[in-house]
Amino acid sequence: MTARAFWMWLIAIALVAIAVRAIYPAADPPWRTTVGVVWHDEGAWAHNARNKALFGTWREDEWNPIYIAPVYTGLEYLSFAAFGVGVRQARLVSELAGVGSVLLLALGVRRIGGNVAGVIAGGLLATNYVYVMYDRAAIMEALMVAFIVASWYCSVRAAERPRWGALAGVTAVLAFFTKAAAAFYIGALGSAAVMQVLPLEIVLPPKGGSSQTVGSADQQSARRAALWTLAGLAIASGVIAAVFVLPNWSEYRFYNWQISVTRKPSYDLKSIVDRVSWFPVLHDTFTRMWFVVSVGVIGAWGLLLRWRTTGMAERLLVLWLAVGTIELLVHDVGNERRLVFLIPALVGVTSLVLGRGAGLLPDEAARIPQRRAWLAAPLILYTAYVLVGPIARLPFLYVVKDSVRLAAALALALGTVVVSTWPRAMRLLSRGGWRVQAAAGLTAAIMAADLVQFLQWASIRTYKNYEASRAIGRALPDGTLVHGKLANGLALENRIKPVFVGHGFGNFEDRKRRDDVRYILTYIEPSPGYEGSQIEDILDAYPHRRIIMTFDVAETPSGHDRAALIDKRARD
Repeated sequence: MTARAFWMWLIAIALVAIAVRAIYPAADPPWRTTVGVVWHDEGAWAHNARNKALFGTWREDEWNPIYIAPVYTGLEYLSFAAFGVGVRQARLVSELAGVGSVLLLALGVRRIGGNVAGVIAGGLLATNYVYVMYDRAAIMEALMVAFIVASWYCSVRAAERPRWGALAGVTAVLAFFTKAAAAFYIGALGSAAVMQVLPLEIVLPPKGGSSQTVGSADQQSARRAALWTLAGLAIASGVIAAVFVLPNWSEYRFYNWQISVTRKPSYDLKSIVDRVSWFPVLHDTFTRMWFVVSVGVIGAWGLLLRWRTTGMAERLLVLWLAVGTIELLVHDVGNERRLVFLIPALVGVTSLVLGRGAGLLPDEAARIPQRRAWLAAPLILYTAYVLVGPIARLPFLYVVKDSVRLAAALALALGTVVVSTWPRAMRLLSRGGWRVQAAAGLTAAIMAADLVQFLQWASIRTYKNYEASRAIGRALPDGTLVHGKLANGLALENRIKPVFVGHGFGNFEDRKRRDDVRYILTYIEPSPGYEGSQIEDILDAYPHRRIIMTFDVAETPSGHDRAALIDKRARD
């Protein structure tokens, strides 16, 4: 593929990426076939930015996600300040970030894998259904992942111009201060940089006889890139710590530790075993993109086997997947949104495999003695489990126990075959030689399947949440205090003042005695106080409440969800 053809294809891909992210901007996220986007989180995470844009102050109540996501909050405010407050404006940040991540991944893969690989990367990420739907939602995942992709792209550029490494470090820190879940990537980037600095020489595989060593100029350039990366991480972290974290330490620690870590997951052995077994079978994400998951995981093993001969950018892809997966297994796999940050890395590795026309694994794999394969059997078995799990779950969709059992049995069989037939199985996986047309046709088929899912959503799209928010604006005067999580979720198309009530945070402590807040917004279907027991507590504290209005909203796959505006002080 010529450079001119590459740019023509990239422009076409960019147009597709913009179209699927920008069309129907106020439509509800998928609810019949959900991808895990919780719609009422949009207003909750934009809360401080909305406060500043509408009322001139960041803080109006005790829910202040600015301390969790200052970068996201700042960009949301810029969008509101420029274009006004609304659902479309709130989603604009994620939409632009998503398109940017598509372009940066394509350009980065092109530099290390060639024009064809770059086009494949851009095409697969532009249309990936789950990724597109998170790019359409005003929540933090899209922006966080875009900064991670930007950091990886800068690492690619640093191979030629080491100072790009500083920007890689800065964007990684910005990802963390967009959402703390990006901590795994800072660990991955820092580890890759340290490993680049420590070796005294890089040994390349021999072509015909003895090994050869990279020249000192290349070594020094690689080390300078790594040092610039570490400097970027350190300086950006120090500046944000001095300007934002330390002056707000009490609030920062509360939101990022007590709420985000200690309050949610359990870390006992049973919980970790559950997460390890649930990882590939609990959600639809890996099933929807099974080919990319399979090629990406096996291709990552291939990069690992060629570790000493790969550059920092390819090592970083492996660490992105490995450290990110470990973080999920230790912390949480229960929410589908947590899997989103793996998608660009899987797409990147898949694109390198397809674009280079080589095997899934390098030739070195067949030269590994079988006894070493037996030593690595636990990792091989879990890899097999990740590969078969997304398919094995289909007969028992959302029945986790049966899915785990079938996937475990199939993975045991597959892993045993691979190890017992070593190295023949490795020679099969290292066999490449497919033509560019084959890779392009396969990529087109995957993109078409994703676009079909998008069109299915578009054909049944609804605007229930958007219309409910507008109806509340017509019913209540500007500045009206309204209790409940749904008050935030339904606040983007009006000027009410939400009073957020989380489970153990936000305005939780005084939830039963806020007589100054006359109204509460909550679900009545699928059940009253569906958001959580803290909302049920408020309803119980005001037995003489009265429903004023009800609204259709889109939350569960049933399609029959309703919210209610309730007067807490009404009398019979």
